Amino acid sequence: METKRLIYLDNNATTPVDPRVVDTMLPYFYDKPGNAASRSHPFGWIAEEAVDYAREQVANLISADPKEIIFTSGATESDNLGLKGVFEMYASKGNHIITTRTEHKAVLDTCQKLEKSGGQVTYLEVGPDGLISLEDLKAAITDKTILVCIMWANNETGVIQPMKEIGDICAAKGVLFMSDATQAVGKIPVNPRECEQKKSEGKSYGSDGWRWSRKGHEIRHLKRTGHCRIWKGGRNSQGRNGIRCSQSIKAER
Repeated sequence: METKRLIYLDNNATTPVDPRVVDTMLPYFYDKPGNAASRSHPFGWIAEEAVDYAREQVANLISADPKEIIFTSGATESDNLGLKGVFEMYASKGNHIITTRTEHKAVLDTCQKLEKSGGQVTYLEVGPDGLISLEDLKAAITDKTILVCIMWANNETGVIQPMKEIGDICAAKGVLFMSDATQAVGKIPVNPRECEQKKSEGKSYGSDGWRWSRKGHEIRHLKRTGHCRIWKGGRNSQGRNGIRCSQSIKAER
């Protein structure tokens, strides 16, 4: 009986690690095992240099400042960090967040969690073409709105939202604009600054994820309480070098 070979096509959910990424990471598991935060010996210097280079590679991909790149375990953590961090940081200004019905569950589940913590969330509907109505967005913004979170490219439908127009509306209203750009980065040009974005995130073909946060728009770091997971340990030199290589691969494509 002939065995059929399975072909993996679910790359919008998660990607296999590119062999070049593994090759880039391996030396930092064995020959270069330093902690990037250990600045008192050569192993730490080597690790720190590698992490800084990885940060530059990611920044170049989206025309950002390397100092604005924050490494995470993946896009889900990045979404959580952005939403929960803004909700806590800007609590004195308001508690209202605007998003869409078609966001990834990492955003929708987090928004539902924030609603239980006193947040108010408006879920914009999309039309038959999958796009939001810019007029609906304008109408939804109130003096209590602290964040608009709209996915750049949808992981199920491939619909690309009008990011520049959304960003212009948010800028005019003085509201932070965040996007889950996981499915867009490396596939289409992504420049958050041109869209007046303050926060964005991504991942692909590597082991870790990252998020971009514009200078001057801080978010509160999350504390580890109950089931809320945070990542406050040492910097992951191995994984971040994997990101460095994976972002280079995306740029090539």
